[in-house]
Amino acid sequence: MAEPGSEVVREYVVDRALKYGCNPHQSPAMTLNIKGAGAPFEVLNGTPGYINLLDALNSWQLVKELREATDLPAAASFKHVSPAGAAVAVPLTEEEQVTYEVKGKSLTPLSVAYVRARNADPMCSFGDFCALSDEVDEATALFIKPEVTDGIIAPGYSPEALEILKQKKKGAYIVLKANPDFKPPELEYREVFGMVLAQKRNDSKIDKSWFTDCLTTKKDVPEEALRDLIICSIAVKYTQSNTVGYAKNGQVIGMGAGQQSRVDCTKLAGNKVKTWWMRQHPKVKSLPFKSDVKRTDRVNARVRYIEGDMTEPELKIWSQFFTTQPDPLTEQDKQEFLKTLTGVAISSDAFFPFRDSIDQASKYGVTYVAQPAGSIADEEVISACNEYGMTMLKSKHRLFHH
Repeated sequence: MAEPGSEVVREYVVDRALKYGCNPHQSPAMTLNIKGAGAPFEVLNGTPGYINLLDALNSWQLVKELREATDLPAAASFKHVSPAGAAVAVPLTEEEQVTYEVKGKSLTPLSVAYVRARNADPMCSFGDFCALSDEVDEATALFIKPEVTDGIIAPGYSPEALEILKQKKKGAYIVLKANPDFKPPELEYREVFGMVLAQKRNDSKIDKSWFTDCLTTKKDVPEEALRDLIICSIAVKYTQSNTVGYAKNGQVIGMGAGQQSRVDCTKLAGNKVKTWWMRQHPKVKSLPFKSDVKRTDRVNARVRYIEGDMTEPELKIWSQFFTTQPDPLTEQDKQEFLKTLTGVAISSDAFFPFRDSIDQASKYGVTYVAQPAGSIADEEVISACNEYGMTMLKSKHRLFHH
């Protein structure tokens, strides 16, 4: 570490001009590479913007780390510098294939990871930037083709996949080729209001060794649960803090990002878990859509139906999508179906300060918990986990991301 007053110089070279920064009035904007370090990606198609690149660079790190930690192809769907979804290639159940509308379609390991990531929260994934850990094959490109998405980053593309992707958005779809061998410097810098802040990169790798200290009476953690704890922990590492993430079956199923209160993170992510699970309810799966209804409209209609937003005026609008008016999904329907959800993993980027987050998590099938502990109320939090029959593992580090 340099002493105050000493000279620390990092040289940059201009890489490319951008259309504008975070907002249209923030121009000029550009990318700069650290001199001598090379570039983490190359542009194969389209013109990336400032926010596109923030999403691309964060999402690429996430899927690369997921791939290394699980040895499975990984995918992420990013919006505004946080993941809407992230997943690895765990085979889809028949129920999930129906819910995600992929039954009978050609599924490769990478396309399964993508389908899972995109279907964690498809409404939030609308207009996303996606990241894939492996070379994109034709099957995965065909799943990306109909989705509303701004761009993609991956280490490579088959010729067929690249041609499919380059045709999206009338040829303007952003396609970035990541450099898997790029090594960022140990120190990272950020300029805010004329001051430059520097810190060591968060290069701690999350794997099984992170979760060796069990804090609860119940201590059994199946391999699948440990995998899901790794997945949601890596996801929260690249999510704006405070954050809590839920995972099941190899995919993130709810993220609560950027909240000032940890219990609010838990509630926000929990509501997303509830919606994800309700999409598999028989009433939701059997909604009587007309044959010409677009996929995006089906996704939105299902969510509004689950949330009970179909008031009488709205039903008249939404009736254009249905052949007959659907039976309502009652609160009793929801509560009974939610009770069938079990085996969910949850990870927090910092300690749970009170038991209220555990009380909330218990409503959404949580069985496995990871958090770094260190609160003065740790015993209260551990006691709550014991009451609900949860297994809590102490994670190795806090994972704030700003």
